[in-house]
Amino acid sequence: MLRLADALRGLAVAAAALLTVTVLPSGASAGTAPSPPSSASPASSPASSPSARPKAFVALREVDPTILQEMRYFTPHNFTGVPVDGYRRPTCLLTRDAARALHRAQRSFLRRGFSLKVYDCYRPQRAVDQFVRWAKDLGDQRMKAEFYPRVDKTRLFDDGYIAAKSGHSRGSTLDVTLVRLPAVPTRPYVPGEPLTPCYGPKADRFPDNSLDMGTGFDCFDTLAHTLDPRIHGKQRANRLLLKKGLERAGFVNLPEEWWHFTFQPETFPDTYFDFPVE
Repeated sequence: MLRLADALRGLAVAAAALLTVTVLPSGASAGTAPSPPSSASPASSPASSPSARPKAFVALREVDPTILQEMRYFTPHNFTGVPVDGYRRPTCLLTRDAARALHRAQRSFLRRGFSLKVYDCYRPQRAVDQFVRWAKDLGDQRMKAEFYPRVDKTRLFDDGYIAAKSGHSRGSTLDVTLVRLPAVPTRPYVPGEPLTPCYGPKADRFPDNSLDMGTGFDCFDTLAHTLDPRIHGKQRANRLLLKKGLERAGFVNLPEEWWHFTFQPETFPDTYFDFPVE
């Protein structure tokens, strides 16, 4: 097991290396059910889409620069195959409460020789709107072979993979995994390269420096359900390691996506924001 100081040094090198490549997005579910607001931040109507960034939002790097960031929706390596609306920078924004909780979890994981890595954090409503438009375009199947090989695109709404609202737009939800230290950067995705199923063996999936969780990120398949009984052995142990570590810090997992967690109580339980990620 690495000492904390060694882990931090290894992580700093990996984080710097990650910044030299194209950072590579996040579950499309509507998220967890709303919970009571914190006393510090009153919520607005759930129908609203405020376009100004509140002071309660922070860049994760300001709170914990050691957490790796591979922001997939800033790049074409996501289920739509193109960079997503509203992602002007490959950076993680969260409510301050969620960022501080993630920092607490990170300190615990570092002591065990791991680092958290986020794929997506706050997601503007305009990005969710793009997902809805994409799901309705049945002719666009360019990323099917990787992200939804066994799901007919006509089923994405009924099966819950795409929704008109996402908990990510409230600012306390993120998509996250674990990386063993010292971390080796994930190579950039090359548009048009051959795709392989997200549920295949880790050696066959798109390379990712994260622990083997049984599927890749954003895999539209029931194998991505956190406690799916077909996931066992080391893959199941890795999922539980992530889940239990984040639960101790106040996060709740979405059972349909092993990577999807929401800090509770949410700062803005009823507000879906639309300011860009920048």
